Amino acid sequence: MIQGSNILGYERPLVIRISFTTCIVVTVCLPLLGLITCVSISSLFHFEDATGTHCQVPNYLPSISASISLSPECHIWRFCIGLHSAPRLLVAFTYFRFYKSRFAARSSESALSCLNLTFSIFENLGLLLLTYVSSNETYFVHKEGFVLFIVSSLIYMLITCRLWRSIKKYSLSPEDAKSHHWKVRFLLLNVCFCAFAGFFYWKHNMYCESGSYTFFALFEYLVVFSNMAFHLTAVWDFKSREVVVISSFEDKDF
Repeated sequence: MIQGSNILGYERPLVIRISFTTCIVVTVCLPLLGLITCVSISSLFHFEDATGTHCQVPNYLPSISASISLSPECHIWRFCIGLHSAPRLLVAFTYFRFYKSRFAARSSESALSCLNLTFSIFENLGLLLLTYVSSNETYFVHKEGFVLFIVSSLIYMLITCRLWRSIKKYSLSPEDAKSHHWKVRFLLLNVCFCAFAGFFYWKHNMYCESGSYTFFALFEYLVVFSNMAFHLTAVWDFKSREVVVISSFEDKDF
């Protein structure tokens, strides 16, 4: 939305208002669409390269790391993640300010809100690291980025659920109760999917069984989808808020 007028040489500032819900949905949808696009292209056009492993046994789904390491998939994925990273940090700092104001008189929750922000930033950094350093380029760095992303995201979700348990306890809002309920569900799903993905990854490397890597890839997708769903619960937490961008004009004499 643009507002502006010139009265006696004075121009009103440019004001852009965006629903915070829209910001959250776009932030989540960018990596979602990027992942679906990369996996689809890899499956259709680079199937052998995307599903091949050192075991040389049949696999039927590409892993995320394999999909985002090929071209043009890597460029699509990097574009989506790069575009979503700044709004994601905005959401993280918005949550931090929300928690600090909500728990201003409670030291334990206030400390947890600081940890929550820290692990949210680490999660984003891990995602950027595994995105911009592909497994084909430097596997060790890519793997460490993946580990940082998974560990940070799990701790972040755990702390978030703990904070929202306190919020629900002292809140009469049904939206707060619903947000906590679904956050806990998505956390439990994410932990289960991580466990299954880790099991099938170990099984594939240990026994080289046909199909094990396929199940690893499947549960890897579900880990990411449950993570996205967890972050999407922010639409209930900030549904009445807006992102406002204001740009003032300098006075100019002509």
